Amino acid sequence: MELSSRITNITGGGSDGWDVFYKARRMIAAGTPVTELTIGEHDIRTSLDILGAMYNSALAGNTGYAAIPGSDTLRNAVAERIAARTGVPTSKDNILITPGGQAALFAAHMGVCNQGDKALYVDPYYATYPGTIRGVGAIAQSIVTTPDTNFEPTHAAIAAEAAGAVSLLINTPNNPTGVVYSAETMNGIARACQDHDLWLISDEVYDTQVWQGQHISPCMLPGMAERTLVVGSMSKSHAMTGSRVGWICGPTDAIAHLANLATHTTYGVPGYIQDAAEFALSQGCVTEEAIAAPFRRRRALSMQALAGQNVIRAVPAQGAMYVMLDIRATGLSGDGFANALLDAEHIAVMPGESFGQAAAGHIRVAMTIDDGAYLAALQRLISFAQDQIE
Repeated sequence: MELSSRITNITGGGSDGWDVFYKARRMIAAGTPVTELTIGEHDIRTSLDILGAMYNSALAGNTGYAAIPGSDTLRNAVAERIAARTGVPTSKDNILITPGGQAALFAAHMGVCNQGDKALYVDPYYATYPGTIRGVGAIAQSIVTTPDTNFEPTHAAIAAEAAGAVSLLINTPNNPTGVVYSAETMNGIARACQDHDLWLISDEVYDTQVWQGQHISPCMLPGMAERTLVVGSMSKSHAMTGSRVGWICGPTDAIAHLANLATHTTYGVPGYIQDAAEFALSQGCVTEEAIAAPFRRRRALSMQALAGQNVIRAVPAQGAMYVMLDIRATGLSGDGFANALLDAEHIAVMPGESFGQAAAGHIRVAMTIDDGAYLAALQRLISFAQDQIE
């Protein structure tokens, strides 16, 4: 007997990209203190008010099977949020509640890809993207970007890989680069999808973390709402990473089929978690801005720390909770730098190579510890980089 190729080929036969993270965790388990700047986990936890809403809902008996597409009230709340942000009329019938953004990404690809279809994604990418595509039985094909274009995909680059493809996955604000795609980029993406009849899967989990520029959801663009599946999540916007609650927004017929898929896979999201998410959304932009504020501050601290030196260059940090740093001047690869930094300084960052070859020679730094500790770690990182060329 053999396991399916979908399972055994998820990582494409290579690393899953988390080697430095695992190494850091082994060091911590062995008693070595490590400053972790690896994963996108807030240094604050879910607010007591949101947890209170979750607790009260559970005490009220909402611990049984919940409505699989999501409760009407939560779907309405998500729809209202999207309509307010985009100006696109959106109803609960456009919304499927999922167990987090990752489940939404998997379901969206399952919904549009047949076995053996080519599905496109942008390199650099969040580490799970190619595995998600392979996991649904599709062929993962990257659109390679370059630092010269701030890692934004061009119409020409998409068109060059579009033959035979059925979908394109994008992410803005972007993880790992921190780039917010420009209007020119978004219009180019929309044109390529229309020219080549592609579904567009838009991962927008960082839409509340924009420091420069403007987040543009592709569903806002002419002719795109009917071919776009938007993935959202409470994880980053409300520090609810462990609650596992997200959504897909898309055409009503697609959402109806995806709800049927949920019946046969996740069987929905617990009612008390949905009620907590509804409460969180009801608190409005003030809550979202408070969750984003530490990363806005640390982004400014990052720019200040990097000023006045010429060894490390920051990719424009326009959004999300990361800064991507170009360390090629040290002569080290991203992997080499991250491992050496961990060994020498006990600071853990993610190598750019964890997010694709386009980010080789870079590292991703998560701004996820308190301001003082973060600034001190970044200054040590800069000094370490300078030592490599002296």
